[in-house]
Amino acid sequence: MKHFWNLLRILFALFMINAGVQHFMKPEFFSVFVPAFLPFKSFIIYASGIVEILLGALLIIPKYKNLAATGILILMILFLPIHIWDVFSDTPAIGSHKAAYIRLPLQFVLIALAYKFQKKNK
Repeated sequence: MKHFWNLLRILFALFMINAGVQHFMKPEFFSVFVPAFLPFKSFIIYASGIVEILLGALLIIPKYKNLAATGILILMILFLPIHIWDVFSDTPAIGSHKAAYIRLPLQFVLIALAYKFQKKNK
């Protein structure tokens, strides 16, 4: 079972790294997720991309996996209101209500995984 969780942790890390890279490759996709009342949209997009890349990389390194899992847990909880808002929005940022309904439960899966990896390492 240990191998399963290690493999899942590595896959989750690669998912986070890829998500972070996408902030640089497709910043326009992420710009609609940044609330209009926040200034410095581009900075927020790129900074969150850097954070996702760093946390993903740290999740791979055994010495830092607890720190990374805690950081990812916090980040996923911070992003949760965006996905809840998207479900109830007239025009979901993710593109459709169907996508928003799929994305919201996925956010809870990401939170649960980060929590599991964070708890597993204590």
